[in-house]
Amino acid sequence: MDSVSRPVRAPGARALLCACALLLTATACSGKDAARTGTGSGSPRSGDTISTAGPEPAPSDLATQKLDWKTCPPPNSSEDSGAGRPPGKDWECATLRAPLDYAHPHGGTIGIAMIRARATDQSHRIGSLLFNFGGPGGSGVTTLPSFADDYRTLRTRYDLVSFDPRGVGRSDGVTCLDDKQLDAYYAADAAPATPAAAKALLDRIHQYNNGCRQRSGKILPYVGTANAARDMDLMRQVLGDDKLHYFGISYGTELGGVYAHLFPKNVGRGVLDGVVDPTTDPVRSALAQAAGFQLALGNYMTACTRTHDNCPTEQQITALLDRLDKKPIPTGDPAGRTLTKSLATTGIAQSLYSKDFWDYLTEGVEDAENGDGKILLALADSMNGRGPDGRYSSLQASLAAVTCADFAQRYGPEDVEAKRAEFRKASPVFGDFMAWSLLQCSGWPVKGEWQTPDVSAKGAAPVLVVGNTGDPATPYEGARRMAQELGPGVGVEMTYRGEGHGAYDSGNACVKKAVDAYLMEGTVPGRGTVCS
Repeated sequence: MDSVSRPVRAPGARALLCACALLLTATACSGKDAARTGTGSGSPRSGDTISTAGPEPAPSDLATQKLDWKTCPPPNSSEDSGAGRPPGKDWECATLRAPLDYAHPHGGTIGIAMIRARATDQSHRIGSLLFNFGGPGGSGVTTLPSFADDYRTLRTRYDLVSFDPRGVGRSDGVTCLDDKQLDAYYAADAAPATPAAAKALLDRIHQYNNGCRQRSGKILPYVGTANAARDMDLMRQVLGDDKLHYFGISYGTELGGVYAHLFPKNVGRGVLDGVVDPTTDPVRSALAQAAGFQLALGNYMTACTRTHDNCPTEQQITALLDRLDKKPIPTGDPAGRTLTKSLATTGIAQSLYSKDFWDYLTEGVEDAENGDGKILLALADSMNGRGPDGRYSSLQASLAAVTCADFAQRYGPEDVEAKRAEFRKASPVFGDFMAWSLLQCSGWPVKGEWQTPDVSAKGAAPVLVVGNTGDPATPYEGARRMAQELGPGVGVEMTYRGEGHGAYDSGNACVKKAVDAYLMEGTVPGRGTVCS
């Protein structure tokens, strides 16, 4: 179910990649969703925006490197779970060498895994179209081939290209705990109700973050969004493109906005879908996402009653979660895992990423009320990046690493307590979990770079910004703010009145037609365009 809508697939596909769904285990989602926390250098005041400009470009030998494209290998355990087969014959993979530290570009390098399928109509080829599907932490190498049918029109004139950002999957994916430790971590109480439970949660977060330092400490200072944007411009040069044509989804919209700020003259045709609000700090972002998931839950319940007679109510769901808090239920899992309150809440949130997964929620809640937690556990595993073999991808560890490298704020239990009433008002179901997720970067070994990202892009080509009014993970208001922050003549807002996370892959013909017309022909939709 990285969140989204399209023909029903087994739980776990794109939901893992989008704007960071609701991570109820003290791992937050990017500004796009949950809180990103992080005490920055220079002690910026709350609300200040820190510029991402500064470091030198990549050395000329890296900018002119030749990529060794070869047949792609099968996905491995450090990548997103669920994609067990290698891409088909149309796909080829290569590794880009990029400076580990752009402030010292002649030092060591890091390998960035890439994948592409060439345009089918080479005589009318526009160039490369680079995708980022979100997270932060999603593997573009495994995701793009899985959803390539959605972009087959675009492929006629573009080489479809994606990548694992630094610290993700094959690009030195961040790891923090082993699989058994992660099973316990995700099952544990993520919304404590007592001081003792709050201390236990903070201890677990510190153990997790210390594990990240021990296992991946060498790359943690360099995995932030600004460096990923610089990698994208290096890709543009190595691929031979004068301009970067880009399709960013969920967190990928934040990455695209930062790229436009750093390299406005290099922006080609760009689309941002499922848009992260670049103006919100972690608290406001988490509150907005709590309200977004609550809205999506209400929309699901209203729609469900039109076609089903076993639809759960909000009261039933909260009562179920309260029971699970006291006594987890069996799941039939070979490792003996049970369904806890934290795992159930994660599973419910996962199902709200797409209307295609609403039936899973209906069945999952009904089964759980009858003592079977199998479906909700499967949904939670999808969100957490756990494969059928019990192994976890780097998704959530990478998400934490990028989040904490980006955002300078660091919160403590006292900050959570001060805001809990506001979070509960925003969402009776998800509020407590979102509030406690503010602790994610407590004790993180790297300082964050900004309070909010700078996405101003004066002089850039138009960037199409698509907002979905029913989006749970990246609330609709973020699209307008992104368009405004990009600047006059750059940000072009378009609205989709729908459900689920994102718009282009919803199946809505109006959205698809408008986006394709811009990417293929350069036709910018009229301001205020609305698709229903």
